[in-house]
Amino acid sequence: MSTITEKIKPLSFESALEELESIVERLSGGEPQLEELLKLYEEGIAYLNHCQSRLGEAEAKIRLLSTQISTPKAAEDNNG
Repeated sequence: MSTITEKIKPLSFESALEELESIVERLSGGEPQLEELLKLYEEGIAYLNHCQSRLGEAEAKIRLLSTQISTPKAAEDNNG
């Protein structure tokens, strides 16, 4: 695993999103040198992947919890 990935791994979705937004601002706000652009882009991709992963985990959890919700019709059938 890369150093940036290890740094990002424990972050919450919100923290990673803030970092990603900061990187986007830096990329669009000035004239960084090529090396700095590449570094920022690489970090941005890592933060984006982390955010997408966290969202995927949340979506999976919501799906699981949704299957545990009984529908009103099923509840009526069980009660009589």
